[in-house]
Amino acid sequence: MDIKVSGRKTTVTDALRARVEEKVGDACKVFDIEPMTVDVVLRYEKNPSNPNPAIVEVTVRARGSVIRVAEHGADMYSAIDASSDKVTRQLRKFKTKVVDNRQQGPSAAEVTPFEPVEDLADLLIPEEEDDQLVREKVIEITPMTEEQALVQTDLLGHDFYVFENATTGLINVVYHRKNGGYGIIKPKIEELDG
Repeated sequence: MDIKVSGRKTTVTDALRARVEEKVGDACKVFDIEPMTVDVVLRYEKNPSNPNPAIVEVTVRARGSVIRVAEHGADMYSAIDASSDKVTRQLRKFKTKVVDNRQQGPSAAEVTPFEPVEDLADLLIPEEEDDQLVREKVIEITPMTEEQALVQTDLLGHDFYVFENATTGLINVVYHRKNGGYGIIKPKIEELDG
């Protein structure tokens, strides 16, 4: 397994690198398949009022799917521990929802390979800059079922997910509802009267 550790405006010490390789490496053994790549980014939030400034972001790519976890901690070691626990849970969920379903037969949903946006939160514009376009992201849209899109939303840990509906060929968005459950946004198709 390939684990890449990097720091964003922070130095990655040998001790931190060893802790990441131990904890995240053990977490990924839950679902040890090849090819699997793991990218870990260590960073600190500079807000002095935040009691948990250490942030560990883990991105696991396995069998064409992406599992993404971001955890906060009082120090980098506690954030690494928390992120490895969450990676274990997400990989178990991935194995249960995707891999085990594939083995049950043709009625199970099959995930198609794609490369999503690393962090969809980057697409949101902060309130204080709501009149300026700050960042633009280009995403690859892959045809999939609504069920597959729900699984990808959970695996990425995002509030919404944009995909091409494999049945209709139209762009849809699935999202987490505040009251629980999911919603889906579909475009209205106008019929032309001839």
